[in-house]
Amino acid sequence: MRSKRRTYTNELKSSFLSCEKDTETILKKLFVENHPYSDILKGLIVVNTPDILTASGDLNNNPEYMKKINEMSVKKLRDQEYIRLEPRLNFKENNEVKSYILITFDGFSPTDKNDYYRDCVVMIDIICHVDYWDLGNFRIRPFRIAGIIDGILNGSKMSGLGTLAFMGCNEIVLSEELAGYCLTYAAVHGIDDAVEEVENDESEEESPTS
Repeated sequence: MRSKRRTYTNELKSSFLSCEKDTETILKKLFVENHPYSDILKGLIVVNTPDILTASGDLNNNPEYMKKINEMSVKKLRDQEYIRLEPRLNFKENNEVKSYILITFDGFSPTDKNDYYRDCVVMIDIICHVDYWDLGNFRIRPFRIAGIIDGILNGSKMSGLGTLAFMGCNEIVLSEELAGYCLTYAAVHGIDDAVEEVENDESEEESPTS
């Protein structure tokens, strides 16, 4: 028995297809493009000591801290699980204490601009071990992280996502040891959500059931 392989004649258009590009854009804005805030954000996530910031809010230029921050690329943040794209936190025995950033897309809905595209909600969870919340001088680590993220993203124009608009922030309590806050942004998708048409020269193939 033979089955025909369908060849699409029209371009696929859907916001779901651009989520990976949107995630990359967000991470570049947060951790690469906005110096010195990108470095401060990395420091707050990867260095769990209360003296990571000076009294003025700048990075403590401790050589050990700076070496760790400068070596921490977005890829390493992802590989070492400081940045999570999956809705779970995995903990290994004797694993070092970390702070985490989780990025998720939710609440997809039709947009008024084009029926092919979907408005959505971008949620950024900030999770820190409660023993490392205190940064001194009444400063709290999750709030500092949230302040930098919100300062960079709120109102920013991003290809594919349109303009991000702050919707709210809610506390998250995962356990007696892990807690933080969830930042929520409204995002309107536009003309950048598309996948190029893929043509297949094979009109027929053997069915696995033949």
